Amino acid sequence: MQYLLLIYGAEGAWDGMPVSEASKMTQEFGAFTQSIMDNGNYKGGNRLHPTSKATTVRVRDGKRVVTDGPFAETKEQLGGYYLIEAADLDEATAIAARIPSARFGSIEVRPIFERPPA
Repeated sequence: MQYLLLIYGAEGAWDGMPVSEASKMTQEFGAFTQSIMDNGNYKGGNRLHPTSKATTVRVRDGKRVVTDGPFAETKEQLGGYYLIEAADLDEATAIAARIPSARFGSIEVRPIFERPPA
């Protein structure tokens, strides 16, 4: 089954992080990504630009409304994601717990809805 691991954290955490610590965290993410690629769990993933680059789209009364920025104010923002293959939720949460930023942010684990074959 596929799961989306949504990586949340305070965007400012990276800005205030010393260069050496940010470099170490980047290396940890690289090692984590390589490990899930090596064991066949990795299906995709990306880091996202900050919410200041986001655009929100809504349709109200049949009209498209486009605004800059995120839809809601939150303490943690979506910063990236991994799409993984895991046998079950237990394996998916074990993988999510290994994401380096889980130490100071949070990882939301969401199963992917699998459509029945047509």
